[in-house]
Amino acid sequence: MQITHPQLDMLCAIAIDAGREIMDVYGGETIVATMKDDASPLTQADLRADAVIRRGLQAALPDVFILSEESTSVRPVGGDIPRMFFLVDPLDGTREFLKRNGEFTVNIALIHDGQAVAGVVYAPTLQQMYCAARGLGAWKMEGDQSHARAVPLKARLGRVGPQGQKLRVIGSRSHGGDALAAWLAQLSQPYEFVAAGSSLKFCRIAEGEADIYPRHGPTSQWDTAAGQAVLQEAGGCVLDTEGKPLRYGLDMPVLNSHFVALADPTMRYPSIA
Repeated sequence: MQITHPQLDMLCAIAIDAGREIMDVYGGETIVATMKDDASPLTQADLRADAVIRRGLQAALPDVFILSEESTSVRPVGGDIPRMFFLVDPLDGTREFLKRNGEFTVNIALIHDGQAVAGVVYAPTLQQMYCAARGLGAWKMEGDQSHARAVPLKARLGRVGPQGQKLRVIGSRSHGGDALAAWLAQLSQPYEFVAAGSSLKFCRIAEGEADIYPRHGPTSQWDTAAGQAVLQEAGGCVLDTEGKPLRYGLDMPVLNSHFVALADPTMRYPSIA
């Protein structure tokens, strides 16, 4: 499926609407969180954003299946598995949301035949919008979204050079641990570590602010699809443990394999298996 510019704008508008719901909760004196079965936190912001996104997507593209972290479309019994569907994380980085550090996002991705063909990542506190679609490129808009200018994104690899430029490794503020430390110890060149929350890590690579994001801990399909779409259209990639592009599907496990996101698809890196 080829997404048009107006359709991509529509996805951005839905993400902004969801961001308003999130910020309404974020601005309150207290944020109440409960724990889901997988031990991840859930807030009213997650649920309110999910409801806004589902309404918007169903109104615009009623025939496209929606799989969200917080809800899922009803699939007819015995029907074919949809080849095209939306993957949604209404509030990616709920832990960052609870810490009130601003590094959380709204993620909306369109999947077709296992590939992330369009994606929107919106950080409401930062007023940063990243969007991409196959054939349309990747873009960033910053500030008041009603007046923001779209700037094209291009991933760049920072290599060690005469000025001593280091490899810029980006990772999570809330995850990492021993596996990340062991991976970093295998790097053959100097590096600096940059921390970022939620799917902003993919976007930072897409805009040239980081080079590589190794992920050893668990993630779900809705955590990565939108960011992968943005990074791919900016010239980077997201590869699984076999070195193949990370794929998505309603007939696949919700949890992703370990992966690495790269600014330069040709870059060599330590194994993430």
